[in-house]
Amino acid sequence: MKNTENICAGILGSAFLVFGFNFFFQFFSMPAPPADSLVIPFFQATGQSGFMAFVKITEIVSAILIIIPKFRNWGLIILGPIIVNIIAFNVFVAGGAAVFQPPVIITTILFLVVLWFKRNDFLGLLENKERPMV
Repeated sequence: MKNTENICAGILGSAFLVFGFNFFFQFFSMPAPPADSLVIPFFQATGQSGFMAFVKITEIVSAILIIIPKFRNWGLIILGPIIVNIIAFNVFVAGGAAVFQPPVIITTILFLVVLWFKRNDFLGLLENKERPMV
């Protein structure tokens, strides 16, 4: 089962590395969004403000961290909100059906699989232990 975690983490990290670097170097072109959708103004605003560059750099860093087993938890912590934002973008901006596109589903499943293998490392966050104030 350890190989499953490493394979899923490798695929997930590689995907975010490729798409993160693609933003800066345009290895391949992305399909154009429909002209009447909210996607164009959204990308114009995030692109011109530099926000999308920040997101892509964060994706690259988290991808590297997820690929390295010793730092995988840090990668999960950083990549989690990015995946939630990808899902939110596809639901609210691109239209609800966009969330069922294969890249969104695959990255979400890969993230959840890796998170499941690391669940014991994060269970302490859910504990409600009272600690004395010093």
